[in-house]
Amino acid sequence: MIGLTGTSRLLKALADETRLRILHLLAQEELSGSDLMEILNVGQSRVSTHLALLKEVGLVVDRREGRRTLHSIAPGPAAGLWGGVLQENRASPEFEADLAGLETLRDRRREDARAYFDRVAATFEDQVLPGRTWEGLARALIQLAPRGRYVDLGIGDGLLTLMLADVAHEVTAVDVSPEMLSRLSARAAQKGVANVQTVEGDIQDLPLPDASYDVAVLSQALHHAEQPARALAEARRVLVPGGRALVIDLLAHSEGWVKEQLQHRHLGFTESALGELLAGAGFEKVRIQRAARDPQPPHFMTLVATGVKSSR
Repeated sequence: MIGLTGTSRLLKALADETRLRILHLLAQEELSGSDLMEILNVGQSRVSTHLALLKEVGLVVDRREGRRTLHSIAPGPAAGLWGGVLQENRASPEFEADLAGLETLRDRRREDARAYFDRVAATFEDQVLPGRTWEGLARALIQLAPRGRYVDLGIGDGLLTLMLADVAHEVTAVDVSPEMLSRLSARAAQKGVANVQTVEGDIQDLPLPDASYDVAVLSQALHHAEQPARALAEARRVLVPGGRALVIDLLAHSEGWVKEQLQHRHLGFTESALGELLAGAGFEKVRIQRAARDPQPPHFMTLVATGVKSSR
């Protein structure tokens, strides 16, 4: 209940054409004081006075967004007192003119956005932008991955393993390093992830049963294998018929220091060599593409390859 005093104050607040026009505009969308000034073609002090009164009687609320204050219609019973007025006058010349002004404002916003992106298009890929990270993109895209049983062969820092756990029924993480596996288990426990199990073993001789997984992932692991062909054959062995392999690795390069400093056994793979390895391991429908180039020297290029184990 609003009460007689509250109702009287509301009626006085509504007894002004400009305030009704403000309410009508705010019923369309959130607007700032400067937006209302532009549409109504009135000064700042006048708009501020009207907004303050409408806020005082509970018809309008506001919120901060950066340096701007955005105003909107307040929820609650007070809306019923002016809703009928707006409905009755929806075809009035004043309301129609305000809607035209609002559409002009929207057009200008769209034009400003288009002009900005036109201006920065040539350098956009080099800019540091909020929220644009490879991890964020990977986490989003991995939501499209099929549910099922995953095996992550050579886990590295375990980040991909935990991403896979978001969509998988279960993930088996295999690595030759017990310390890597221990750290993964600790991180999984900390995050409350319960569908990851760890297995210590060589990806070239997996201590896993045949036909046990739907997807096998080798992310930056194949160049660590002494015999990449054997690692891929093992990946195929543990896949169910129709299962898929995902290989993420480096395009062939000449940075020999990675063998000594990072324990790489191979300096990446050409597309044709990786394709031959997958086909030789018995995978079908092999697809390979260049995915990304490191922005920092020596600008390693990443390959992404997929293959399917025949369902026959």
